[in-house]
Amino acid sequence: MTLRHGICANRAQFGLQLLQVLLVGMAIGMMRNVVPALAETEFGVPRGSFVLLVAFVVAFGVVKGSLNFVAGRLAERLGRQRVLLAGWLVALPIPFMVYLAPNWAWVVAATVLLGVNQGLTWSMTQTAKLDLTRADQRGLVIGLNEFAGYLGVAIAGVATGYLATALGPREGLLWFGGVVIGLGALLSAWAVAETLPWARAELKAHAGGAAATGHRPRYPERVSAEPSTRELFALMSWRDRRLVALCQAGLVEKFVDALVWVFWPVFLHQRGVSLPGIGWIVGVYGFTWGAAQLATGRLSDQWGRHALNTGGMWLCGLGVALMPLGDGVAWWSFAAALAGLGMAMLYPNLSAAVADIAHPNWRASAIGIYRFWRDLGYGVGALGLGLAAAWGGSVQAAFWFVAVAMGLSGACLWAWGEETHPRLNPAP
Repeated sequence: MTLRHGICANRAQFGLQLLQVLLVGMAIGMMRNVVPALAETEFGVPRGSFVLLVAFVVAFGVVKGSLNFVAGRLAERLGRQRVLLAGWLVALPIPFMVYLAPNWAWVVAATVLLGVNQGLTWSMTQTAKLDLTRADQRGLVIGLNEFAGYLGVAIAGVATGYLATALGPREGLLWFGGVVIGLGALLSAWAVAETLPWARAELKAHAGGAAATGHRPRYPERVSAEPSTRELFALMSWRDRRLVALCQAGLVEKFVDALVWVFWPVFLHQRGVSLPGIGWIVGVYGFTWGAAQLATGRLSDQWGRHALNTGGMWLCGLGVALMPLGDGVAWWSFAAALAGLGMAMLYPNLSAAVADIAHPNWRASAIGIYRFWRDLGYGVGALGLGLAAAWGGSVQAAFWFVAVAMGLSGACLWAWGEETHPRLNPAP
């Protein structure tokens, strides 16, 4: 059977993969509103213990980053569908652990499993969609992937706020998490197809000189035909300046997500906002991020990645800085929308830029290593947030830490990076 690449040619499987990433986003979203807001009253975290509060996100970031790295290599050997299913099976105990948690250590342990789940499942949904589609659809594909995922995050934040109010925080999270994780596991086992054959078909086309777009990407030089894990890690982390620029930007932009996860709910809760209200304000960030990616991913296919990535870093940092400078729901929602728009400009297009210059033979591994550095930003950023808040004596100090980091990282990306789109900057 001849395998065809493209969204329309594979619309049924593409749609199933979009549903998968929606559920993946809902799985992480259930932990991003109720849990940090009620850490003191429900799980016994002492007031003002900022470093202890961020411990669960530090654990999540380290585990998810490491699993992203492992997932890329496993996917090239075992296949995408098996790794996806394994990610869902690991997540099954999470809602029960939170429901039964006698203290904060149980929440941290549940978040470790969530990190495994997210590292395996989100990596595979993105890799599988890239397998199925053409190179000239890459920005759109990743935009759709991240739109669905962060739409799920936003929906979960709002839904768990209402469920926690109606049923109680523990029971609300139990029912929501059980349904989401159970459905994800069932669909991955019975409906999702293995996409590794599409990746191999693309590799054969490249070997035969049949580039899909007629423009050869600027692949890194002096890379083995079958590069080892060590060679690829070195290439992504320090050898290729463009890939280093993308990886450091990915790491720092996760500082924003760690801030939104840990300190936005605490900041708003301290100002008297209800759990559903927190869910809606944080949801503005997620909805804006998710919806705008439908445009920004596609725009990068037409205009290029580099300017959108750099501008997104700076705009997102501005939104973070504005949050503590004003008061009221309208102001906080505006700042959240600004940060979400900046994130929409950079988030899918950093990944698309990596995919542009990663050879099909090792693209899954390259994406895994990029996602390792990116999601390690959860851990590094959360630790930085906790220390900044502890030294500054308030949550607001964490906002300034993130805003400055985003500005500096955007400058590094502009200086070290370049346009990666094969049509706009093809290889000679």
